[in-house]
Amino acid sequence: MTRSYRSTLGLALALGSLASPAQAQSGSGEVIVTAQRRDADDYSADRPAVGLHRMADFAVMPVSITGDTRDATQRADEIYAMLASAIAAADKAGVSLAHGETVVEPVTTANYRSLTLKRTNRPDSQALTVLVKVPLSDKVDARSAQARITAFIKMVKPVGRALMEEDGDLTLSVVAPDQYRPAIARAVAADAHATSEAFGADYAVEVEGLSRPVEWARDGLTGVLLYIPYKLTVVPKR
Repeated sequence: MTRSYRSTLGLALALGSLASPAQAQSGSGEVIVTAQRRDADDYSADRPAVGLHRMADFAVMPVSITGDTRDATQRADEIYAMLASAIAAADKAGVSLAHGETVVEPVTTANYRSLTLKRTNRPDSQALTVLVKVPLSDKVDARSAQARITAFIKMVKPVGRALMEEDGDLTLSVVAPDQYRPAIARAVAADAHATSEAFGADYAVEVEGLSRPVEWARDGLTGVLLYIPYKLTVVPKR
Protein backbone atom coordinates (compact mmCIF):
# COMPACT_ATOMS: atom_id res chain seq x y z
CA MET A 1 0.00 0.00 0.00
CA THR A 2 1.64 3.27 -1.09
CA ARG A 3 0.97 6.93 -0.52
CA SER A 4 2.99 9.17 -2.84
CA TYR A 5 3.16 12.89 -2.17
CA ARG A 6 4.43 15.11 -5.00
CA SER A 7 3.92 18.79 -5.60
CA THR A 8 5.41 21.76 -7.40
CA LEU A 9 6.17 25.37 -6.60
CA GLY A 10 4.57 28.13 -8.63
CA LEU A 11 5.46 31.77 -9.08
CA ALA A 12 3.65 34.61 -7.32
CA LEU A 13 0.01 33.77 -7.01
CA ALA A 14 -2.88 35.97 -6.01
CA LEU A 15 -5.01 35.00 -3.07
CA GLY A 16 -7.91 34.38 -5.41
CA SER A 17 -6.31 33.16 -8.66
CA LEU A 18 -4.40 30.24 -10.19
CA ALA A 19 -0.70 30.25 -11.11
CA SER A 20 1.39 27.99 -13.34
CA PRO A 21 3.50 25.51 -11.37
CA ALA A 22 7.31 25.56 -11.27
CA GLN A 23 9.99 23.85 -9.20
CA ALA A 24 11.14 25.35 -5.88
CA GLN A 25 14.24 27.49 -6.47
CA SER A 26 15.42 28.72 -3.06
CA GLY A 27 14.57 27.77 0.47
CA SER A 28 17.12 30.05 2.16
CA GLY A 29 15.78 33.44 1.09
CA GLU A 30 12.34 35.02 1.21
CA VAL A 31 10.01 33.35 -1.28
CA ILE A 32 6.63 34.10 -2.79
CA VAL A 33 4.06 31.43 -1.91
CA THR A 34 2.04 29.42 -4.39
CA ALA A 35 -1.61 28.53 -4.10
CA GLN A 36 -3.09 25.73 -6.14
CA ARG A 37 -6.86 25.55 -6.48
CA ARG A 38 -9.69 23.35 -7.66
CA ASP A 39 -12.76 25.46 -8.42
CA ALA A 40 -13.23 27.96 -5.57
CA ASP A 41 -11.41 25.96 -2.92
CA ASP A 42 -7.69 25.93 -2.17
CA TYR A 43 -6.87 22.40 -3.24
CA SER A 44 -4.25 20.29 -4.96
CA ALA A 45 -4.69 16.58 -5.44
CA ASP A 46 -0.90 16.12 -5.18
CA ARG A 47 -0.26 18.29 -2.13
CA PRO A 48 0.71 16.28 0.97
CA ALA A 49 -1.59 16.28 3.94
CA VAL A 50 1.39 16.15 6.30
CA GLY A 51 3.59 19.21 6.71
CA LEU A 52 3.93 22.34 8.78
CA HIS A 53 0.99 24.74 8.78
CA ARG A 54 1.89 28.29 9.85
CA MET A 55 1.14 31.94 9.18
CA ALA A 56 3.05 33.50 6.29
CA ASP A 57 5.62 36.15 7.18
CA PHE A 58 4.37 38.86 4.82
CA ALA A 59 1.37 39.89 2.76
CA VAL A 60 2.69 41.09 -0.59
CA MET A 61 1.11 43.32 -3.24
CA PRO A 62 2.60 43.95 -6.72
CA VAL A 63 2.55 47.66 -7.51
CA SER A 64 3.47 49.40 -10.77
CA ILE A 65 4.86 52.89 -11.33
CA THR A 66 3.97 54.03 -14.84
CA GLY A 67 5.08 57.14 -16.70
CA ASP A 68 4.12 58.48 -20.14
CA THR A 69 6.15 61.69 -20.45
CA ARG A 70 7.20 61.96 -24.09
CA ASP A 71 10.90 62.58 -23.43
CA ALA A 72 12.43 59.21 -22.54
CA THR A 73 15.06 60.56 -20.13
CA GLN A 74 12.57 62.71 -18.25
CA ARG A 75 10.07 59.83 -18.18
CA ALA A 76 12.64 57.51 -16.55
CA ASP A 77 13.69 60.18 -14.06
CA GLU A 78 10.07 60.72 -13.00
CA ILE A 79 9.44 57.00 -12.50
CA TYR A 80 12.60 56.50 -10.46
CA ALA A 81 11.94 59.68 -8.45
CA MET A 82 8.51 58.37 -7.49
CA LEU A 83 10.06 55.06 -6.46
CA ALA A 84 12.59 56.93 -4.33
CA SER A 85 9.71 58.79 -2.66
CA ALA A 86 7.98 55.46 -1.99
CA ILE A 87 11.14 54.06 -0.37
CA ALA A 88 11.39 57.14 1.86
CA ALA A 89 7.74 56.83 2.93
CA ALA A 90 7.70 53.06 3.50
CA ASP A 91 8.84 52.91 7.13
CA LYS A 92 6.32 55.49 8.29
CA ALA A 93 3.54 53.58 6.51
CA GLY A 94 4.53 50.25 8.09
CA VAL A 95 5.49 48.63 4.78
CA SER A 96 8.65 47.66 2.93
CA LEU A 97 9.51 47.43 -0.77
CA ALA A 98 10.97 44.47 -2.61
CA HIS A 99 11.28 42.96 -6.07
CA GLY A 100 11.41 39.46 -7.57
CA GLU A 101 9.05 36.84 -8.95
CA THR A 102 9.92 33.87 -6.74
CA VAL A 103 12.85 34.88 -4.52
CA VAL A 104 12.27 38.30 -2.96
CA GLU A 105 14.99 40.95 -2.57
CA PRO A 106 14.63 44.35 -0.87
CA VAL A 107 14.42 47.56 -2.88
CA THR A 108 16.62 50.24 -1.32
CA THR A 109 18.09 53.64 -2.12
CA ALA A 110 21.26 51.77 -3.13
CA ASN A 111 19.67 49.58 -5.82
CA TYR A 112 16.35 51.13 -6.91
CA ARG A 113 17.71 52.58 -10.15
CA SER A 114 18.85 49.11 -11.22
CA LEU A 115 15.23 47.98 -11.61
CA THR A 116 14.38 47.64 -15.29
CA LEU A 117 11.84 49.88 -16.98
CA LYS A 118 9.59 48.00 -19.38
CA ARG A 119 7.46 49.20 -22.26
CA THR A 120 3.70 49.14 -21.83
CA ASN A 121 1.04 48.75 -24.52
CA ARG A 122 0.79 52.53 -24.85
CA PRO A 123 3.16 54.71 -26.89
CA ASP A 124 5.84 56.65 -25.00
CA SER A 125 5.01 54.78 -21.81
CA GLN A 126 7.15 52.69 -19.46
CA ALA A 127 6.64 51.06 -16.09
CA LEU A 128 8.41 49.16 -13.37
CA THR A 129 6.92 46.77 -10.83
CA VAL A 130 7.82 46.45 -7.17
CA LEU A 131 6.34 44.51 -4.27
CA VAL A 132 4.87 46.26 -1.24
CA LYS A 133 5.11 44.04 1.86
CA VAL A 134 3.31 44.11 5.20
CA PRO A 135 4.41 41.81 8.07
CA LEU A 136 1.60 39.52 9.18
CA SER A 137 0.78 38.81 12.82
CA ASP A 138 -2.13 37.95 15.09
CA LYS A 139 -3.10 41.63 14.88
CA VAL A 140 -2.48 42.13 11.14
CA ASP A 141 -4.58 39.93 8.84
CA ALA A 142 -5.07 40.01 5.06
CA ARG A 143 -7.76 42.69 5.24
CA SER A 144 -5.72 45.09 7.35
CA ALA A 145 -2.60 44.42 5.28
CA GLN A 146 -4.54 45.31 2.12
CA ALA A 147 -5.82 48.50 3.75
CA ARG A 148 -2.31 49.50 4.81
CA ILE A 149 -0.95 49.00 1.28
CA THR A 150 -3.82 50.97 -0.25
CA ALA A 151 -3.18 53.86 2.17
CA PHE A 152 0.54 53.76 1.38
CA ILE A 153 -0.07 54.01 -2.38
CA LYS A 154 -2.29 57.06 -1.82
CA MET A 155 0.29 58.82 0.33
CA VAL A 156 3.06 58.64 -2.30
CA LYS A 157 2.61 61.75 -4.44
CA PRO A 158 2.91 61.52 -8.25
CA VAL A 159 6.09 62.89 -9.84
CA GLY A 160 5.45 64.60 -13.18
CA ARG A 161 3.34 62.15 -15.16
CA ALA A 162 4.41 59.10 -13.12
CA LEU A 163 1.67 57.26 -11.23
CA MET A 164 1.69 54.38 -8.75
CA GLU A 165 -1.12 51.84 -8.65
CA GLU A 166 -1.88 48.28 -7.62
CA ASP A 167 -0.84 45.76 -10.26
CA GLY A 168 -2.36 42.51 -9.00
CA ASP A 169 -3.85 40.82 -5.98
CA LEU A 170 -2.46 40.18 -2.54
CA THR A 171 0.05 37.32 -2.28
CA LEU A 172 2.10 35.84 0.58
CA SER A 173 5.78 35.28 1.29
CA VAL A 174 7.80 33.15 3.71
CA VAL A 175 11.34 33.85 4.89
CA ALA A 176 13.83 30.96 4.69
CA PRO A 177 11.47 27.97 4.43
CA ASP A 178 14.41 25.56 4.79
CA GLN A 179 14.64 26.52 8.47
CA TYR A 180 11.45 24.51 9.05
CA ARG A 181 12.87 21.21 7.73
CA PRO A 182 13.30 19.65 11.23
CA ALA A 183 9.71 20.48 12.20
CA ILE A 184 8.41 19.05 8.92
CA ALA A 185 10.43 15.86 9.41
CA ARG A 186 8.99 15.47 12.92
CA ALA A 187 5.46 15.80 11.54
CA VAL A 188 6.17 13.16 8.89
CA ALA A 189 7.70 10.84 11.52
CA ALA A 190 4.65 11.22 13.77
CA ASP A 191 2.34 10.39 10.86
CA ALA A 192 4.47 7.39 9.90
CA HIS A 193 4.36 6.10 13.49
CA ALA A 194 0.57 6.53 13.66
CA THR A 195 0.17 4.78 10.31
CA SER A 196 2.31 1.85 11.45
CA GLU A 197 0.26 1.46 14.63
CA ALA A 198 -3.00 1.60 12.66
CA PHE A 199 -1.94 -1.40 10.57
CA GLY A 200 -0.84 -3.44 13.59
CA ALA A 201 2.25 -5.27 14.75
CA ASP A 202 2.59 -7.28 11.53
CA TYR A 203 3.31 -4.16 9.44
CA ALA A 204 5.96 -1.45 9.28
CA VAL A 205 6.38 1.74 7.27
CA GLU A 206 9.11 2.95 4.94
CA VAL A 207 9.60 6.66 4.22
CA GLU A 208 11.54 7.93 1.21
CA GLY A 209 12.27 11.39 -0.13
CA LEU A 210 12.97 13.40 3.03
CA SER A 211 16.25 14.61 1.52
CA ARG A 212 14.32 16.58 -1.11
CA PRO A 213 14.03 20.39 -0.86
CA VAL A 214 11.31 22.01 1.22
CA GLU A 215 8.37 23.17 -0.88
CA TRP A 216 5.46 25.41 -0.02
CA ALA A 217 1.89 26.32 -0.89
CA ARG A 218 -0.74 28.73 0.38
CA ASP A 219 -3.08 27.42 3.06
CA GLY A 220 -5.92 29.91 3.57
CA LEU A 221 -5.89 33.70 3.45
CA THR A 222 -2.68 34.18 5.42
CA GLY A 223 -1.47 30.62 6.07
CA VAL A 224 1.11 28.47 4.30
CA LEU A 225 1.83 24.75 4.19
CA LEU A 226 5.54 23.90 4.23
CA TYR A 227 6.29 20.33 3.25
CA ILE A 228 8.78 17.87 1.79
CA PRO A 229 7.43 15.66 -1.00
CA TYR A 230 7.92 12.10 0.20
CA LYS A 231 6.65 8.56 -0.25
CA LEU A 232 5.34 6.48 2.63
CA THR A 233 4.93 2.75 2.09
CA VAL A 234 3.26 0.24 4.45
CA VAL A 235 5.03 -3.13 4.23
CA PRO A 236 4.54 -6.46 6.03
CA LYS A 237 7.23 -7.36 8.55
CA ARG A 238 9.29 -10.37 7.63
